Amino acid sequence: MKRYRLYIDESGDHTYYQLEDPAKRYLGLIGIFIDSEYYRTTLHPEMEKLKQMHLPYSPDEPVILHRKDIINRVGPFWRLRDIEKEQAFNEDFLRFVGVHDYRIITVVIDKKTHIERYAEAAFHPYHYCLAVLLERYCGFLNFRSAQGDVLAESRGGTEDRQLKEAYRVVYKVGTKYRGLEFFQRALTSSEVKLKPKTANIAGLQLCDLLAYPSKQEILIEKGRINGPEDSFSKQICQCIEAKYNRHVYTERVEGYGKIFLK
Repeated sequence: MKRYRLYIDESGDHTYYQLEDPAKRYLGLIGIFIDSEYYRTTLHPEMEKLKQMHLPYSPDEPVILHRKDIINRVGPFWRLRDIEKEQAFNEDFLRFVGVHDYRIITVVIDKKTHIERYAEAAFHPYHYCLAVLLERYCGFLNFRSAQGDVLAESRGGTEDRQLKEAYRVVYKVGTKYRGLEFFQRALTSSEVKLKPKTANIAGLQLCDLLAYPSKQEILIEKGRINGPEDSFSKQICQCIEAKYNRHVYTERVEGYGKIFLK
């Protein structure tokens, strides 16, 4: 039986504040799932090789790929202030995301529409996206008679406790559309695993780098925002298009790999 792990990270704000601001109106939750053996033998070592090639570091103090730090060229990413080095890193990163074997599910919620429609009955945005994400992940696992677990980035004391409880509810009760057996057959643990950004988890770093471009692409496709001015984000989206989870027979991505909630 194949084993997978789903890595999760978010892009955007999970609160219901300042929803007139487009930057705060939409929350995106990305899940990247990878065969555990492939991850151990190939993807993780290759990510370390990529980092060592462009951002040499001591194994005692590993470089953590973090989108904001890369954009601002801070910490170990000061080397990318050199245009040629930046170009070389970008090319190798695009090659990395394009050649490796993994699948993506991105869920985006319009919090403004959701809170206006449901008022006090509105779901917690992050937890709603998580339930939808787990439905698709477990659907993939069950169809292939595989199993897997879930690892998310730790976001802090209260948020971590809420996330654990939200995951636990899905595992023990199910959702509106799927019963508990659907989840318990697929998931190997009744608890979500949480790790900080500093733990050097390749899957979480990949999520961190792909969450924002993936969310923006869905918003563009839904006509919510204009096309990206950042050509590199556009290149990333082109490289990962084939990675999205799809309907087994129709190859449909919408509703399987890209989900928009409101």
